[in-house]
Amino acid sequence: MAKLARGQWQAVEEALAKDIAGGAFGDTMQLPTEAAMMERFGVGRHSVRRAVAELERRGLVDVRHGKGVFVRTGRLDYRLSNRTRFSQNLLGQGREPSGQALREEEINVPGHVAEALRLPPGERVYHIVRRGLADDEVVNYSNAYYPVRRFPGLNEARRAGRGTTAVLAEYGVADYIRLRTDLVVRMPSAEEARQLDQPRTVPVIVTKKVDVDMRGVPISYSETAWASERVQFSIDNTAELLDALAAAGTAEAAEPPAAPSGPRVRVPRES
Repeated sequence: MAKLARGQWQAVEEALAKDIAGGAFGDTMQLPTEAAMMERFGVGRHSVRRAVAELERRGLVDVRHGKGVFVRTGRLDYRLSNRTRFSQNLLGQGREPSGQALREEEINVPGHVAEALRLPPGERVYHIVRRGLADDEVVNYSNAYYPVRRFPGLNEARRAGRGTTAVLAEYGVADYIRLRTDLVVRMPSAEEARQLDQPRTVPVIVTKKVDVDMRGVPISYSETAWASERVQFSIDNTAELLDALAAAGTAEAAEPPAAPSGPRVRVPRES
């Protein structure tokens, strides 16, 4: 049992912070249980919880309700461009992408989705609900929609485990680009917070995006809630810049910017 020379919770916080800095929690990055920390430091539950809360405030740990306390890794830098791909984004940063299908259904297209996909009322769409993970850590919770008429059987192809790009290619969509991305910061719903393993008091960043084929026809619409403490966004216009420079005959004389500019994020006012 450790002897604490300072105030109890402050000493627990300091000791755990040193453990984190020294890589004491191994590959799992998970702190000991509350009971184990009480035993180690000889303190009560309140002191342990206060210390963990302070570590969370400092950005050193994530508290995942029902799972435990984990050392927080660096934020995922998710780059938005006209060819944004989830897997490529993560693999380019040495992170392992994966996904979990939560629900797949065929429904009548909701009004706002019909507008985004330019579909008539009553048209059928596939509604796919998924969680996206980076190194087994949940980073997003998405609701995606695809026209059934354009992609019959897409839901079955998705269940086979193939990625979106590969599945769309089977329907003749060899390439596609991002037409539009809107970003909104808001508080999560109860379901979003649960799926993202985060408190409801922590905001989410919501992306609403439309992808189109190379003829400009919409092929998918999605709304995705991202865990704001695990992800940051950047706008990458490098490809567009190089195209413009090439058109102007100056591509060889210029280099792309060192860092992409940040997106404009709308924060709704509290009512």
